[in-house]
Amino acid sequence: MAQHIVLTILVASTLMMPAIATAGNMPSKKGATVKEVKAMSEKDQTALALSGAPAHIAKDAGIMIYGPDGKLTETKKSANGFTCIPTVMNLPYPDPMCMDAAVQQWMTDHMNNAPKPTNTVPGIAYMARGGSHFEKDGQVVMSADGAKIVKEPPHWMVMWPFDAAATKLPTAPNPSGVYIMFEGSPYAHLMVYQDPRKMK
Repeated sequence: MAQHIVLTILVASTLMMPAIATAGNMPSKKGATVKEVKAMSEKDQTALALSGAPAHIAKDAGIMIYGPDGKLTETKKSANGFTCIPTVMNLPYPDPMCMDAAVQQWMTDHMNNAPKPTNTVPGIAYMARGGSHFEKDGQVVMSADGAKIVKEPPHWMVMWPFDAAATKLPTAPNPSGVYIMFEGSPYAHLMVYQDPRKMK
């Protein structure tokens, strides 16, 4: 039940992890919205959710989809610690994510405006269909207010308090494919522009 509440809060937000689908095995309708995702059949929502993770994660992952009431409902229990959902943000494209328990905690803290995330180990999340982030005045920002949506390629994330000064890692998207998102905030984390489906 607690997991259901956590993920319902997570997906209800438009300030959560960035994501706009750019590729994947299941074709997405251009201009699709979260409302349309909720209207999909259980089979289609399941396929969409699982498309967010590499196959070796997806096969044993838990699944949560939107029920008739528009809320997330668990349809399959996780056998590997990961849970997949069909979409995260209310953006023009579905943006499935597959995450571990530490990321669920990270996101719950973020949604509850906690001073900092309380996960005690690094969390891993996959967005194999790609994503997006908000940019304002050339900077990646957490809020959509006055910001533009910038598409991202398939990627995965490490939810842990990375610090640019200590790590010397970039703080904006760059040709290396790795950067710290939300640098300077307690919710800084590592973005890795690497297609999870091609990871061996």
